[in-house]
Amino acid sequence: MRALVEGTAYGAYDPGLFKDGYASRPELTLALDAPAELHELASRQATVMRHLDTARDLANRPPNDLPPVALAAHAKSHAAEHLTVESHGRDWIESQGMGAFAAVASGSAQDPQLIVMRYEPPGVPEGVTIGLVGKAITFDSGGISLKQPLRMQDMKGDMSGGAAVLEATAAIAELGLRVRLLTVVASTENMQDGRAYKPGDIVRAANGKTIEIINTDAEGRLVLADALHYARESGATHIADFATLTGAMSIALGDLYAGWFANDDDLAAHVDAAAQTSGDLAWRFPLHPRYRRYVDSDFADMKNGSELREAGAVLAAEFLREFSGEGPWAHFDIAGPAFIRRKRPDYALDQGGTGYGVRLIVELAQRFAA
Repeated sequence: MRALVEGTAYGAYDPGLFKDGYASRPELTLALDAPAELHELASRQATVMRHLDTARDLANRPPNDLPPVALAAHAKSHAAEHLTVESHGRDWIESQGMGAFAAVASGSAQDPQLIVMRYEPPGVPEGVTIGLVGKAITFDSGGISLKQPLRMQDMKGDMSGGAAVLEATAAIAELGLRVRLLTVVASTENMQDGRAYKPGDIVRAANGKTIEIINTDAEGRLVLADALHYARESGATHIADFATLTGAMSIALGDLYAGWFANDDDLAAHVDAAAQTSGDLAWRFPLHPRYRRYVDSDFADMKNGSELREAGAVLAAEFLREFSGEGPWAHFDIAGPAFIRRKRPDYALDQGGTGYGVRLIVELAQRFAA
């Protein structure tokens, strides 16, 4: 039943949001002649897939249509009983000492947004609060370390991690799962400007660590650094972050699997089970203290890149670990499966956003539900 609902939703999705006639396209209805428990399962999964489709829409919307303030407005449309949503702009971000996030945003005329969603259903015992953290770069030019022009238009999808955690949170609230969530999405553009941050700059993150900028196109780990710290300081006991973070992970796994890391084997067991059940394929990568030295800097506490080509995805994870605080944490590098850049004969998915992570997050929350 689950495969039927998901397959129908995937097959019916149309990425042509801006094509003439899109609004009048026919609506597909799935009729079931099945026992009540299967109807309930189908209804549950239809809710998940509706939010997954919205995550795909967000990733496919062009950057001139979805700047950070528009993403924040969309998030606020999900506000409901037990689900609160707030957002904060540039002045607030700077006032909180989020120097890493603010640096990335410095080159854009668009106001950055830190989006915070809190889902607190009644009657849930005190204890676990799952923190979901997402990177939402609504357009990534690479900044001063400019990207190659080939397929740069796909960088509208660099907010796929933020879209996944945002829509998964809305789905979990709609399903009424008995689990507390704190969702934090760091959204900005990464652009060139006379005020933009530069290679060689040193910025101070919200946790007090100083970071030497090696490459302005390694911006995702900078916005996540401050978002992770904010989530932990705001009460998240277990954190999972989702980001289209490194080309190295795409090279390692292609566009079928995401790579993930965890500092806690109990959380890792839940993640592994959720990935297998959900169908969002994921492969665990190692963390090890000996990798950490490759992000040491001679001029600051650490640096946002390395001159080495090897282990790029692992070094990014080791960088993020410095900001995840005390407690279980998992990092998902979804650079491969979050955004399909070419037609594939073995994929039912169109080019563009896939909604990767929404199903996995809902399954993970279900495993923590009271």
